[in-house]
Amino acid sequence: MCIRVSVISACLLLCFTNVAAAQSSATALTLQAALELAESRSATLQAQDSVKRAAREMAVSTSRLPDPVLRLSVDNLPVEGAMSYSLTDDFMTMRSVSLMQTFTAADKRQARSVRYERGAEAASSEQSLLKAWLLTQTAKAWFDRYYQEQRLELLQRQRDEAKGVSEAIESSYSAGRHSQVDVLAAHSAVAQIDNRMLEARAELSIIEALLQRWIGDAASDPLAPPPRIDSTRLVAHQLADDINLHPDVAVLNARERIALADVDLAELEKDADWSWSLMYSKRGSQFGDMVSLGVSIPLQWDQANKQDREVAARLAQVEQVRFEREELRREHLFETQRLLVNWRSNLTRLENYNTRLIPLASQRVDALIAAFRGGKASLAEVLEAQRMLIDTQLDKLGLEKQTAAWWAELEFLIPRDYSKPTNSYHPSNHLAEETLP
Repeated sequence: MCIRVSVISACLLLCFTNVAAAQSSATALTLQAALELAESRSATLQAQDSVKRAAREMAVSTSRLPDPVLRLSVDNLPVEGAMSYSLTDDFMTMRSVSLMQTFTAADKRQARSVRYERGAEAASSEQSLLKAWLLTQTAKAWFDRYYQEQRLELLQRQRDEAKGVSEAIESSYSAGRHSQVDVLAAHSAVAQIDNRMLEARAELSIIEALLQRWIGDAASDPLAPPPRIDSTRLVAHQLADDINLHPDVAVLNARERIALADVDLAELEKDADWSWSLMYSKRGSQFGDMVSLGVSIPLQWDQANKQDREVAARLAQVEQVRFEREELRREHLFETQRLLVNWRSNLTRLENYNTRLIPLASQRVDALIAAFRGGKASLAEVLEAQRMLIDTQLDKLGLEKQTAAWWAELEFLIPRDYSKPTNSYHPSNHLAEETLP
């Protein structure tokens, strides 16, 4: 009966544990969720939406004819003599109403509209650039918090072990098997770890504040396991083509289209807009009313030094944008190649930490502890070996954090739909075959 109750209790405890773990996993903050939050609450991206909307509104406005001009006037009003300030006595005095309309050619209005549409496209490209930067910064902040928490957990485990060693040394000291120097050395090892934990907690507070800057209050939620950082969408042999999709390059592509639209508009401006006016003038009752019809034509008498020069200036601006784009493309290509090399190198180094450096440091600690128990090694040697193991594990975490930061720069370098779910894993245990040299 007791055995049956114990089995039932164990099953219930296992069920409750699984439910709690599932609930914790459901509420954990994934990197994907953090990216979506950062994008949805970004005021900068919303500002670019306003820029695009403004440009498209102007595109509609400039496609219409200019507003007609209504003019009300009193002409030839005498100010001296017997008829001064009379509106009807002098035959030259007229009360006039006129209407003037400037007629802009349809192709010119269309070119002006296209110019603003190109501005909206440029705003969209700039928004993509800002979004790529935002996602990269958010991902880095998310990884910073994750690895800082891992560092704290590692230090806590090491402190627990050091505390256990310290207590054992104190017991041995009471029994006369160790000296007071050994006790002080053990206490010093614990104090050093405590100091490092204080520093790590302060850094974690700063990192959480930075993550909160991007995603708000969700920055304090527990983190889910990190996504894969051992593979990227960028492929080295396709990099020269992929770099053309870089947001910076896309912005200059949009600027080139704006410059070309300015060239088209400058060419069309060589055909001047004509303005027509109609005026009705009323005089005194003893005089007849009058109607006037007028036309205004700008005289482009020096097109070679004015309109043609403006077209040449616009063409020069197109060349400027093209040269700037090519230079920027080369720079980003080099930077991305360097990122890929560093990222791959770090993946190899992480594998070396996992398979050689950390196991060797752990084996050294175990060997010195055994030798210490047999009286063949000093406590100082044991404590130094434990310190080296901690440093090696912390170095590995720092390397993993840097690798994740470089992965984020590569992953969000080219715009993509990041809403697809990714497989979670601990990056220490996985290395992609494609990325290894």
